[in-house]
Amino acid sequence: MKNISLLKGEFEKIADSGDPEKSLALFYKVRDALESGDLRVAVKGETGWAINSWVKSVILWGFRYGVLREYGEGTLSFHDKDTYPARSFRTDDGIRVVPGGTSVRSGAYVAPGTVIMPPSYINTGAYVDSGCMIDSHALVGSCAQVGRNVHISAGSQIGGVLEPVNAMPVIIEDNVFVGGNCGIYEGTIIGERAVIGTGVILNGSTPVFDNTTGELMRKNDNAPLKVPAGAVVVAGSRPVRKGPGRDQGIHLYCPVIIKYRDQKTSAATALEETLR
Repeated sequence: MKNISLLKGEFEKIADSGDPEKSLALFYKVRDALESGDLRVAVKGETGWAINSWVKSVILWGFRYGVLREYGEGTLSFHDKDTYPARSFRTDDGIRVVPGGTSVRSGAYVAPGTVIMPPSYINTGAYVDSGCMIDSHALVGSCAQVGRNVHISAGSQIGGVLEPVNAMPVIIEDNVFVGGNCGIYEGTIIGERAVIGTGVILNGSTPVFDNTTGELMRKNDNAPLKVPAGAVVVAGSRPVRKGPGRDQGIHLYCPVIIKYRDQKTSAATALEETLR
């Protein structure tokens, strides 16, 4: 933690100077700390999740001061900033990256015991903890925070956010199961052990109805949308209450908490340790 404090202090000295050389030097230190997992864009404390907005600012410096370069050759080449090459892993990292088009961008942390199926993409600033499964065609966006033993099923999108720098990234807490073709965006927080059913979309403008309590949960000016711990969420709808849509029976999309996790749910979503 002492080194992290030094990095933050260095940022505060450089931030207003606009010095490219010093900014890039600090960027590489921060990028290394993000990749090692020693530094995170968001951390959970006693009062909830807090954003390290200064870290996001430094991540953006990588785009500002990086130089566009070509990687690879011929039809397999691509072009990106030289500050953000794709990561490579060693066998002793304990991470399975199955061949077939997967890419993990530098500045992202992936813990041992995680499996990444092809094709998948993990963007810079993201944090993926141990024992996770990132399935085919899944995205973990920039700065998204994914806890331990999380299963992100095929085709699901965990949204990223780099700007504005004080915006909360999407957070998936420990032991969450995200079904196929889901989309979780705009700083939504998914509480521990929650189950997100196939095709559910969660964002800042979509309320969630808790059918066990009658409560309608929303994002507000002070807090993002948060799915409670252990909630089982499925796709649903609610009727339009005003205007012509009401008379025509039009419904708006509204995810529904149908229950809270029980033994049956846990059995249906159990992770297989042999895969990891």
